[in-house]
Amino acid sequence: MSLINQIAPVLEIYLANPRGFCAGVERAVKIVELALKKYGAPIYVRHEIVHNKYVVEQLQDAGAIFVEEVDEIPNGAVAIFSAHGVSKKVEDRAKFLDLHVIDATCPLVTKVHLQAQKFEREGSKIVLIGHAKHPEIEGTSGRVKQEVFIVSDVDDVEKIPFSRSDNIAYVTQTTLSLDDTKNIIEQLKTKYPKVKGPELNNICFATQNRQEAVKNLAKIVDTIFVIGAKNSSNSNRLRDIAESCGVQAYLLNDESEVDHNILKNTNRLGITAGASAPEILVGNLIQKIAQSRRIEVKNVDGIIETVKFKIPNLLKDADV
Repeated sequence: MSLINQIAPVLEIYLANPRGFCAGVERAVKIVELALKKYGAPIYVRHEIVHNKYVVEQLQDAGAIFVEEVDEIPNGAVAIFSAHGVSKKVEDRAKFLDLHVIDATCPLVTKVHLQAQKFEREGSKIVLIGHAKHPEIEGTSGRVKQEVFIVSDVDDVEKIPFSRSDNIAYVTQTTLSLDDTKNIIEQLKTKYPKVKGPELNNICFATQNRQEAVKNLAKIVDTIFVIGAKNSSNSNRLRDIAESCGVQAYLLNDESEVDHNILKNTNRLGITAGASAPEILVGNLIQKIAQSRRIEVKNVDGIIETVKFKIPNLLKDADV
C-alpha cells in the first residue's frame, strides 16, 4: 500500500443485513451437492441452478452439468430443475425421457404456480407481473393452460386486452421490486376494480428484506456495491432501489470488477449481495478493496432470517 493510501481517509464500509443467499437458494444448491454425493457425477441441471457464476462453476467442478433443455440430458439420467421452476411441458418431457428428476424449485415459486392454477380453475383470466424472458415467468406461465398476459411495468397495464367485465386475477414473479410491483397492482385495480390477486405476498420475504436493507443502507452511504450476476433479477432490483434512493450504485459479479476510481470519491461504501450470491464474494470484495484503501467494516442491523426449507425426502439419507 502506498504512502498516499496510508494517509488517505479511512473508507467506512457498511454491510447490509440481510444479504446474500436466501433460503430457496440455499436449498437449491444443497440439493445439487447432495445429489452428487448420493448418485455421483455427472448430475444434470436444467438451467443455472441459481443466477451466479461462482456458484455454477463450483458445482461444475464437483460434477454438475448445466443444460438449457432436458433434451440435452441422456435418457434415464439424474436431472435437477433449478430454483426458478419449470413449465408443465418441461416436466412432461422429462418424464417422457425417463429422467430421474429432483425438483429444486423454490417453495415460494411453487406457491405462485399453485395460485395461478387456482385462479384458472375459478375461471379467471391471468395477468402475470414480471419480466417476460425470466425463467421464473416462463415456468409460471407454463403451469396454466391459458395464455397469460405478462406485465413488466405500469405502462403495460393499458395494453391488457381483457374487458372490465372479465374475471381477472394476477400473480407476480417473486424477485421484483416491491415498490414497482405495488404501483403496477394499483394501476391494475384502477383499470379492473374487481381484479383478484395476492397483494404483495408473492414477492418473497427474502427479496423484501434485502430491498429494505438497501434502503436503510442508502441513508448512511454515498456509494453501494451490489454483488450479483447481471442476469439476476433480484440483484438488479437492489441496484435500482439504491439508485432511486439517491446514491450511486454498481452491480458487480465479483471483486475483479471493482473500479478504484469510484472508491477515490467514496467515503462511505455500502455493500450488499443478491439472494443468489454467496458470502465468500463479499469477503473477497472487502479484501480487494483493502489492498488499496484503509478500511473500517461495520455491520448494519437488519432482520435476522431464520426460515429454512426442507430438502426432498429422497436426498435425506445423503444429508449426513
